[in-house]
Amino acid sequence: MKKLLIAILMLMPMLATAQDNTWERIETAPVEKENPDAKYLAEGIVPVVDGKVCFETTIKAPGKSADEIYQILLKQLDKMVKEPNQLENSLVAIKDSVKHEIGAVFHEWLVFKSVSLSLDQTQFNYQILVYCRDGEADVKLTRISYDYDVNRKPQHYAAEEWITDKYCVNKKHTKLYPISGKFRRKTIDRKDFIFNKFNSLLNDNK
Repeated sequence: MKKLLIAILMLMPMLATAQDNTWERIETAPVEKENPDAKYLAEGIVPVVDGKVCFETTIKAPGKSADEIYQILLKQLDKMVKEPNQLENSLVAIKDSVKHEIGAVFHEWLVFKSVSLSLDQTQFNYQILVYCRDGEADVKLTRISYDYDVNRKPQHYAAEEWITDKYCVNKKHTKLYPISGKFRRKTIDRKDFIFNKFNSLLNDNK
């Protein structure tokens, strides 16, 4: 009897520890990983207007006249067509200082990946149209196309049949297709950069 009592007393700390561990075990729900392409999968992120991919924005510029806005954005577009990534025939084609309208055509390199001995890029073609009014400007980036692998097997893609949801996103709308997806990402990033730059130029004195 004495031996049984001693054995029970020796087991009690172990039982207590096991019970404590049971109570300490907390069940947690698995953490869902954020989709790195969430931004590029958002509804309407690649808008189609009258059958054409067309990114549009209205940039507010309180206190600035239509002519001031026109001059600021014209200067920026003139600068853009001379940047190192631009190809031949990039130019500001329309300069209407009366209607305060600007139209520019761009043919530029859009780089997907650049590492030692490997360069993956496409020729990115598009137009920017600007309509200035007192206090704001309407900006469109449209007529988008791509010329890919121009030095080996040239391939031409129109944005409408390449970066829209129908051609670029899986049926569950959870991921982008590998090839066309990289075009969609870079196009959206470039558009965001241009629109944000215009906005900062028109509001730098606020």
